[in-house]
Amino acid sequence: MNPLRMLLVAVAAAALLASPAAAQDERLARRLDSATYAQVAAELDSARLAGLPVDPLIARALEGASKNAPGARIVAAVHRLATDLAAARHALGDASTTAELEAGASALRAGVEPGALADLRHARPRHALTVPLAVLADLVARGVPADTAARFVITLAPASDEQFVVFQRNVERDIALGAPPISAAAVRMSAPGVTTDADQGVSPNRPARRRP
Repeated sequence: MNPLRMLLVAVAAAALLASPAAAQDERLARRLDSATYAQVAAELDSARLAGLPVDPLIARALEGASKNAPGARIVAAVHRLATDLAAARHALGDASTTAELEAGASALRAGVEPGALADLRHARPRHALTVPLAVLADLVARGVPADTAARFVITLAPASDEQFVVFQRNVERDIALGAPPISAAAVRMSAPGVTTDADQGVSPNRPARRRP
């Protein structure tokens, strides 16, 4: 599963956890040993006090429990995510949604600079950033340098979410066909409103043809 799809699945999973805090903590208590639960609960309390969303943290802890990860690893993963969410909120602004903060945290974890997140917010102030940020993280994961990927996504900021998704799919296809990641992204970002899923991929040595 590619990073974009993974993020969207994670956002959906977090939405399913949007139940009263007591019920969420009870679920954690059933899945974690007492020592791990106490440490994760402390992380959740700190996040609540900081005004951060706790649903993604709960989802991360439950994910670790499902994989039978050691307690220390679960606590460390929850702490890292809380740190990344805080950094994403600082870059994107206090009014950011939980989905935006999760996507921003993924981009930061991939190596994107916080300033790029702030620039994207400035370039797309009236629209949600969840999809563009997910595409940004996906580009970096596929081998596009973080600063170049950020520049591409910021340039494409006026595009719709649907256009971003088509752009990501076409870049994914072109890379699968052998195009270098940075070349595939550069060619596809030139006309995101024109490319479609029916377009042929870019060959490793030849750019895609533009429609008239």
